[in-house]
Amino acid sequence: MSNTDAAKTYNVLFLCTGNSARSIMAEAFLTSISKGRFRGFSAGSHPGGTVNPFAIEQIADTGYPITNLRSKSWDEFAAAGAPQMDFIITVCDNAAGEVCPIWPGHPVSAHWGFEDPAAAVGTDEEKRAVFSKVAKQIVSRINLLNNLPIHQLEKTAIKHEMDAIGSKQS
Repeated sequence: MSNTDAAKTYNVLFLCTGNSARSIMAEAFLTSISKGRFRGFSAGSHPGGTVNPFAIEQIADTGYPITNLRSKSWDEFAAAGAPQMDFIITVCDNAAGEVCPIWPGHPVSAHWGFEDPAAAVGTDEEKRAVFSKVAKQIVSRINLLNNLPIHQLEKTAIKHEMDAIGSKQS
């Protein structure tokens, strides 16, 4: 990547199995926080078809249009005419181990594992607490990504930094 990429908007696809919580929150948080530097997308290998209402609650205050949120298959992003991705980030352990489609343009990939808040049990308040904790972890890593001088880094250095972000304890 060159200095001419400084003004580029980078496309980032967050992948998970069900595409109902973590990847959806990451899509919205990245797009909102980066203020045009990144555009987040999300998808799942086996999408559940609905967005978790607790994830929507976490996103509501970001200004990201809730109407843009939907659970979708990663096949949409491997199809002709789909936006070309610069980065692919898996956010759950299941998606990290799955065979992914071949992505045009050879995007940089990384794994940022997060606990599955959709698996939380208990009262609604206990579930909200788990969603809040995971949302804060996602935002922490997105802030690190947003602060990387991507336009100054070579692809191998970017991959190293992306992996380092994924290994940070939030």
